[in-house]
Amino acid sequence: MTTPTPVPGDQPFARSAHARAESVICADGTERSIPPRRWRFFLYSALGIVMFFVSVEIGGKSTILVDHALTLVRWVLGPAVPWVVVALVVLGTVRPFVTGSWRSSRLRTAFAFANILGLVVAVCAALGYYPGPLANPDIGPFLWERLGIPVGLIVPVGAVFLALLINYGLMEFIGVLVQPIMRPVWKVPGRAAVDAVASFVGSYSLALLITDRVYREGRYTGKEAAIIATGFSTVSATFMVIVADTLALMEHWTLYFFLTFAITFAVTAITVRIPPLRGIPDEPYEGVQHLPEPVSSGNRIRQAWDEAMRALAIAPGIVRGSWDTFKNGVLMASAIVPSILSVGLAGLLLATYTPVFDVLGWVFVPFAWLVQLPDPALAGKAFAVGIAEMFLPATIVSGHESEVLRFTVGVTAVSQIVFFSALVPSVLATKIPVNVGQLVLLWFERVVLTILIAAPLGHLLL
Repeated sequence: MTTPTPVPGDQPFARSAHARAESVICADGTERSIPPRRWRFFLYSALGIVMFFVSVEIGGKSTILVDHALTLVRWVLGPAVPWVVVALVVLGTVRPFVTGSWRSSRLRTAFAFANILGLVVAVCAALGYYPGPLANPDIGPFLWERLGIPVGLIVPVGAVFLALLINYGLMEFIGVLVQPIMRPVWKVPGRAAVDAVASFVGSYSLALLITDRVYREGRYTGKEAAIIATGFSTVSATFMVIVADTLALMEHWTLYFFLTFAITFAVTAITVRIPPLRGIPDEPYEGVQHLPEPVSSGNRIRQAWDEAMRALAIAPGIVRGSWDTFKNGVLMASAIVPSILSVGLAGLLLATYTPVFDVLGWVFVPFAWLVQLPDPALAGKAFAVGIAEMFLPATIVSGHESEVLRFTVGVTAVSQIVFFSALVPSVLATKIPVNVGQLVLLWFERVVLTILIAAPLGHLLL
């Protein structure tokens, strides 16, 4: 039996749309008829959209259904929740030594041994024992309850439903439709729009899971995957609510949300044109054939449908597809959480007990002064501390009288995207070709650009 492969995107359309939906070209060049089952595109895509992008109020909590599914899982697991996450940490700590990947680079070696510290923190937290500085509610409990447990569970739970978005033609359909915007502005395929929206309404960790999966399948190049991971993988809108509430910006919530959305993507449009993103090789994942998005000609809607049908023709069954993404989700969660509990811990300790970020903050003081933010030294520290954990800037200026300062810090905390407590280890857990040095440079660029854009808008609109 030959393995079916998609018809290449640049092949002339010699058959009707109906025929294309019912056949694929096999590896030996022969055409093989298959049942179209178009209903899978409509049903599974609709379910995926509802699960990830529609907020529903259940039990007094309004959020997306994947988040409600997470709540259900946590209720079912009950007291076992901490130990399930500990098991993930054990897997993530042991796996690099079993596979030998810990020897592949100095960075991998450092993270492999740092994961051992993460495992110790996880076991202590699961036992309710927070020794020394971990007893600080803003360090140990924050890392475990606000990051470790939620990220450890949401990635595998969300991955179960991820197949609905990526396997049955939705990414291809949307990709062709928005290609005229995504490619010239952000230099990524149209299908990246799904990743971008998944971050804002769902979770950056789920969006990274999508990006990594699509990259390893050959549908993104390394450069495209790096742009998406560092340009669109923001915290979710639900977490933005927490930031806005902490900064007393809820009366301006709509303005804050949409300006943050627009500024984040505007900054990304700039960073894709400068180093380090500009210099990342535009090559597919090693050993995988690149499957570029076809250039649209003629009827765009018809071509979007055609591409969706090609993807649907070779899509796995719903059970197998969900199982595959679930396994990937478990492995990714097991790689992320130990790093959050080790690298994230280091960042929080530096921010709380050392003057490192006070000193680093002076780098941003000239920019804060340039856009006439009050208390530039305090603003600089708030911007600097964001590299450790994106929520920390909000705590630095939460009581400040200047609404413009609080607004600018709130937007920057989201738009910076890169932070060491979660995003950095999440990216490094993928195959996306970006390193720590590049991530730090990107963080600096994004913070400066966001300050220069957000502060003037704050002065104008607040």
